[in-house]
Amino acid sequence: QVQLVESGGGLVQSGGSLRLSCAASGATASTLDMGWYRQPAGAQRVLVAAISSGGSTVYADSVKGRFTVSRDDRKATAYLQVSSLKPEDTAVYYCSSGWGRVGAFWGQGTQVTVSP
Repeated sequence: QVQLVESGGGLVQSGGSLRLSCAASGATASTLDMGWYRQPAGAQRVLVAAISSGGSTVYADSVKGRFTVSRDDRKATAYLQVSSLKPEDTAVYYCSSGWGRVGAFWGQGTQVTVSP
C-alpha cells in the first residue's frame, strides 16, 4: 500500500505562488507515476498535472504555463509549483499515484485558497 502526504497549501493573493509537495512511502517512489488533482467546492475532482516514472509530464489546459510538476525520487517526493494563481485555482489539491497510471492511491489533500 502506498501512502501519500501532501503539504504546502495555504492562502495566497492572486498572482502569487506556492509549492505543493507529496511525500510517498510504502513503495519504490521511482516506479510510481504521480499526479495532482484538484477539487473546487461543489465540483468534481479533475486532473491538473501528472508526471510518469520516466519523467514525462502532462497538464490540464487551464494550468499550462503556470503550473509545473516535478519529482525527486531520492526524496520520494513529487512537487507541484503553482504560479500566477487566480481565484479560480482555489480548490483542495490531491496527490495521486499508481503503477502505469495515477488514481490508485490518494493523499488526504491540501487546501489552496487564492484571494482576489
